[in-house]
Amino acid sequence: MGNDELKCAAEAVLFAAGEPLKLTSVARALEISEGKAAAVLQELKDDYDKARRGIRIVQMENEYQMLSRGDYFPQVRRVIRNAQVPLLSQAALETLAIVAYRQPVARADVEYIRGVSSSSSLDLLVERGLVAPSGRMDLPGRPMGYKTTGEFLKMMGISSLSELPDIKTFSEGIQMRLSEDMELL
Repeated sequence: MGNDELKCAAEAVLFAAGEPLKLTSVARALEISEGKAAAVLQELKDDYDKARRGIRIVQMENEYQMLSRGDYFPQVRRVIRNAQVPLLSQAALETLAIVAYRQPVARADVEYIRGVSSSSSLDLLVERGLVAPSGRMDLPGRPMGYKTTGEFLKMMGISSLSELPDIKTFSEGIQMRLSEDMELL
């Protein structure tokens, strides 16, 4: 298969999956090495970005997914009126920021930083798939640690935690994105 044909096949695989696919799954589907699959996906991603297509390919750590470009959210929202905008309270945003920047972090640490109980906020973030338990921490009492998920990366529009902005920019950006979404409802 030539490179153009591999890109077309990768595009078809991502489209048909409709959810994040691990690089190993894409490589297996295309019957090529993971290194070659990563190169093909990066080239396809670059093609979409250069053309400013309505669809983009997002990499979240070692997973890839096709998503609609955020620039066209108002148009997509008009078609998908019943979709719920996942609003987060100020408490949930604060909790999310703490987890994002200090992960893995114990519930008690989140509560210490915020100065209030954060159980319901943390449970909401887990329910929404933005935060997940990361196993027991090596601390007294062996508390559960929490970390962000691929869904968090997708919501932020980044592919790894190293791309997180500074904490002030992060909290302002999340609030702005959520208030823009509310205006469209």
